[in-house]
Amino acid sequence: MLLTIDVGNTNTVLGVFRGEELVAHWRLTTARMQTVDEYGVLTRNLFTLQELDPKEVSGVIISSVVPPMNWTLSELAKVYFGQKAIFVEAGVKTGMAVLVDNPLEVGADRIVNAVAAFQKYGGPCIVVDFGTAITFDAISAKGEYLGGVIAPGLGIASDALFSRAAKLPRVEIKDPGKVIGTNTVTHMQAGLYYGAVDMVDGMLTRMKTELGGKPKVIATGGQAKLVAKGSKHIEQTDDFLTLEGLRIIWEKNQVADAAKKHEPKAAR
Repeated sequence: MLLTIDVGNTNTVLGVFRGEELVAHWRLTTARMQTVDEYGVLTRNLFTLQELDPKEVSGVIISSVVPPMNWTLSELAKVYFGQKAIFVEAGVKTGMAVLVDNPLEVGADRIVNAVAAFQKYGGPCIVVDFGTAITFDAISAKGEYLGGVIAPGLGIASDALFSRAAKLPRVEIKDPGKVIGTNTVTHMQAGLYYGAVDMVDGMLTRMKTELGGKPKVIATGGQAKLVAKGSKHIEQTDDFLTLEGLRIIWEKNQVADAAKKHEPKAAR
């Protein structure tokens, strides 16, 4: 089995694959202060609840945008699963050219999403990921990562309204059913929801124009399905796109490592 871990600023998502089948997945709060043992006990308990044997894990791959957690998760893999974790970073084979000014600046999760989207849906395509930030990533017809956009997420926008305006309450982020609200809560919900939908569609309109052709649009992340309901451009939502991308990258590196082992010494 393969354990995949996607560490975001707000949530950490774990998935367990048996071959190409995702047999279990969990979404946790990203807790930067938790120790190796705390993560270890939690993870082992999750395995037990799903009747999975941690001893069957033969690999661990991680994408992380929270560097302070990398050592903790590396130790988690080693101590509790007996594996050396692969982090999606420079030197890891993704099979995708990254055509930006500085490839090292691009979040690992965005590259992972791009790899999965191209393999599953073909190119050109655009991935919209609804996390702490809303990211847009463009992939060419040849499978090249071209760049993208970063915008504030819905949670950030909601928190800003609550914290900076004394009389505004926290509200559930949902479609209120109409733009013109009749009370403070529906006013805020309309602003958050329709504001996000129109921002996303406006950005996608511009990106499609720059890309040309008819790029597919795939959405993933926490509010993907919510926003997709009102979007004119989002064609597909894929809850586990990032986990699938981690699996695909793991397999590419296993093949590359196997090929390297069988190279004649003189060719290395």
